[in-house]
Amino acid sequence: MADRELKVGGYTKFTSTDYPGQLAAVIFVQGCPWRCGYCHNPHLQPRDAAPAIAWKDMLAFLATRVGLLDAVVFSGGEPTLDPVLEEAMRSVKSLGFKVGLHTAGIYPERLQNVLHLVDWVGLDIKGTFESYDDITGVSGSAAAAQAAAKIVLQSGVPYEFRTTIHPTLTTPQHITALTQRLAGIGCETYALQAFRPVGCNNKELIAGSTLDGEFVAQVKTRFRQFTMRRAD
Repeated sequence: MADRELKVGGYTKFTSTDYPGQLAAVIFVQGCPWRCGYCHNPHLQPRDAAPAIAWKDMLAFLATRVGLLDAVVFSGGEPTLDPVLEEAMRSVKSLGFKVGLHTAGIYPERLQNVLHLVDWVGLDIKGTFESYDDITGVSGSAAAAQAAAKIVLQSGVPYEFRTTIHPTLTTPQHITALTQRLAGIGCETYALQAFRPVGCNNKELIAGSTLDGEFVAQVKTRFRQFTMRRAD
């Protein structure tokens, strides 16, 4: 039975920022095959870590939130890594919640298979596709991200593409090239997120990132809806 339970690495009881316009709980799914140097949740990377809470207990908690929350967001880690994600989403929907998904698009086919259950998806675009291997530490990772972006745009599911801006890994020059490319393939909703050093294990990458107001304004013009998220 345990093998058929979503592996929960942690959860947030309440958030107003992880699913735009909705009050939500966030479930962090354990496991991610990528090793992004600036990751602020490295404890969620190992798939073999013990779950923080049993799935049945997670569902029991969510049952107490019915009528208080609008949605449940599956985040990570990488949620599509878990083989029972679809079942977990169905269980959450049966409680009456909307379903949000945070993903890096690592498994495009699995993403496509669950999108019919998803009410909103946040797709993490790591950087320019040419720089993906350097950012993720995994060769060929850009192909998955490109495929995932196409799937999301064609799905009709409300979405947000987002990129973490880092002073060395995703510079303003990278962001300019990336956002021009994303706008060119039809992305209309996009967010920039300032790098958060909290939790980052790579000391060489721990540095604050500052964004020029004029630069942000230029990026904003490329999208119908744009959000700038500063570091906490």
